[in-house]
Amino acid sequence: MRIAIYTLGCKVNQYETQAMETELTRRGHTLVSFDGEADAYVINTCTVTAVSDKKSRQMIRQARKRSPHAIVAVCGCYAQTDPQAVEALEVDLVMGTNDRMGFVNRLEALSPDGGQVVDVDDALRRRTFEALPAGGLEGRTRAMLKVEDGCVNFCTYCIIPYARGPIRSLPVEQAAAQAARLAAEGYRELVLTGIEISSWGRDLEGKPTLMDLVEGVCAAAPDCRVRLGSLEPRTITAEFCRRGAALPNLCPHFHLSMQSGCDATLKRMNRKYDTARYAESVRLLRAYFDRPGITTDLIVGFPGETEEEFAQTLDFIQACAFSAMHIFPYSRRTGTPAAAMEGQIPNAVKEERAHRAGAAARAMHTAWLESWVGQTLPVLFEEEKDGLWRGHAPNYTEVFVPGRGLHNVIAQTRITGLHGEGLLGEIIN
Repeated sequence: MRIAIYTLGCKVNQYETQAMETELTRRGHTLVSFDGEADAYVINTCTVTAVSDKKSRQMIRQARKRSPHAIVAVCGCYAQTDPQAVEALEVDLVMGTNDRMGFVNRLEALSPDGGQVVDVDDALRRRTFEALPAGGLEGRTRAMLKVEDGCVNFCTYCIIPYARGPIRSLPVEQAAAQAARLAAEGYRELVLTGIEISSWGRDLEGKPTLMDLVEGVCAAAPDCRVRLGSLEPRTITAEFCRRGAALPNLCPHFHLSMQSGCDATLKRMNRKYDTARYAESVRLLRAYFDRPGITTDLIVGFPGETEEEFAQTLDFIQACAFSAMHIFPYSRRTGTPAAAMEGQIPNAVKEERAHRAGAAARAMHTAWLESWVGQTLPVLFEEEKDGLWRGHAPNYTEVFVPGRGLHNVIAQTRITGLHGEGLLGEIIN
């Protein structure tokens, strides 16, 4: 079959799509553009916000309209949490966030006039990790390695625990074996990803820690950079930093989930830390690692957020001096406690606060970039764009250089200035 796949949402969804693509091509199917004609369309959905739900529905309708007689198959978090809404869109196959290889099997067995198949399990009853073939990004440059699924934090704004279920972890030995295979295939960087990798190992015998996993992967692929996905602040302890700083191939880039810089707001969000604990995590990272990149997420306009609370957040983010930030106005998500909270913030206020926080974030990012001018960084180059090669330093800062044939090359690069949201440099021979 000619199969087109559209993926919404996070890196875990991207990883799982790549695993399905790998299996489909192995079985002899052809992957084609989602914008063209296909025998089957697969939409891997997201449900993190109401906007994500809407986008998922739009893509399903687009597929059906583009090829009325093609198979339309839907999986992912939106299909998991609201399968009835997906069924109503007259798709042929509805499955959720579990059993990706089973989804491929069902897809192969479908025919356009064979009737609708719906098979969505209860995510909260899952207890085993589904190991999938590790996928790559940027063509033999960076590969993702999914090591964990599920979350039990139950933040008041988030539906994901109901879409993904409890924590399930890939054992160290299996993760190390996959890392070694990816390194042998030519990847130069591995990204450890999951729904909540800070909780990795809680379900395994002996309760190993995330750093036990990181050490195993780094040892199995010593010539690969190893980069961590989003972390909870509680992960960052002195022991974590001491052991991590001893690993030469662990990237000094840490995405610390924050969401708010105000303790009262964090409490309403049901986050498991306060600003003092978060600040301690930032301090530890800078004490043990040489100028690490520290990035974060921020939600503005959460229910009940006063102007004073938002001002506390602005002061806090500037004290942390992040290298980069992702800023989101709060999106009301049906089915979460926050959606029913009093004190919902008007959209205009949320947008205005996002604009102010964004200005502070841009100033911090510019200061971070300027601090690297004149320095030398090892850059892994990924693609050529507009006459310049684009790559990333270990701290995840984007770097651009003129040159030829740099794909999948790590080169020492002297930083000469700024280029858009990144750095401009020249390779040192």
